[in-house]
Amino acid sequence: MGNRCDVRCGPAGWSHPHWNACVYPRPRRRGFHELEYLSDFFQTIEIDATFYRPLRPEIARLWLGMVSHNPDFIFTAKLHRRFTHDRVLDPVEVATFKEGLWPLLRAGRLGCLLMQFPWSYRFTEENRDFLIKLRRTFHEFPLVVEMRHDSWMYDEALGVFIDYRLGFCNIDQPRHTRAMPPTGFVTSRIGYVRLHGRTRPEWRHEWSDRPMPANGGNQYLYSPAELEEWSRRIESIRAQAGTAFVIANNDAGGKSLVNALQLQAMLGESRGVAPPALLRRYPAELGEFAHGFSVQEDLFSSADVCEDVRSVA
Repeated sequence: MGNRCDVRCGPAGWSHPHWNACVYPRPRRRGFHELEYLSDFFQTIEIDATFYRPLRPEIARLWLGMVSHNPDFIFTAKLHRRFTHDRVLDPVEVATFKEGLWPLLRAGRLGCLLMQFPWSYRFTEENRDFLIKLRRTFHEFPLVVEMRHDSWMYDEALGVFIDYRLGFCNIDQPRHTRAMPPTGFVTSRIGYVRLHGRTRPEWRHEWSDRPMPANGGNQYLYSPAELEEWSRRIESIRAQAGTAFVIANNDAGGKSLVNALQLQAMLGESRGVAPPALLRRYPAELGEFAHGFSVQEDLFSSADVCEDVRSVA
């Protein structure tokens, strides 16, 4: 198959309040942190908080310590919406944003910076030129671009990605007029996939320039057949890329974790463990982790099941 790179699967973010009962142990041990806990199960997590606010360098260094026990763990991070959605490239704001990511980059723990654009950002000469300007502004970082509009599939648009060494983010999203369909493009040494789910009332916020509401989460759970379809694309991506990331963004009820674990197993990248609370919540989907796989112990009884999450599943 040619070059077969490692594929790192993981969720988008870790500070989801609705994960407290169905993902994380209860009660929590002293000094417990969600990031440290999840880095036992995954080789990557996408930092989504940077889309809304810059990261402070001291926090970045703290996070590095939390994942230090996993030498293969690599973060990805989202570029601030100030630069992509508002299109403001104030030098002070740019410098502040970069400062927060330097510790991760210098430690070799930042796989790439994801520039996410709304559906309204279509392939035009003006938008192409701004994308190139962004590339030059953040040239120190490996960059991947997520476009929602299918005009960025044109040969001329893909040529911009290749010429400026921008990774193409292949997405799975709800169907919509001129929505980017599932793809398997590789335009730089970085392969990237994001799974958003296919039915989502809140998705109208993703099509617009407004931030998505924090409550509710993404309710979609991918079926094994849908994941198998994506695993074939990912195998094609890994044959062409130097490194590859697969991020699940369907966070409600820990569904992103379930699908990321399933994909890890399909791709031969499984760590062989699953959060006990999640395993109890999804016994059918994670059956292989209960039979023949290890289940990492936690501190609460099996009767402590997250009924509050069942109501949104």
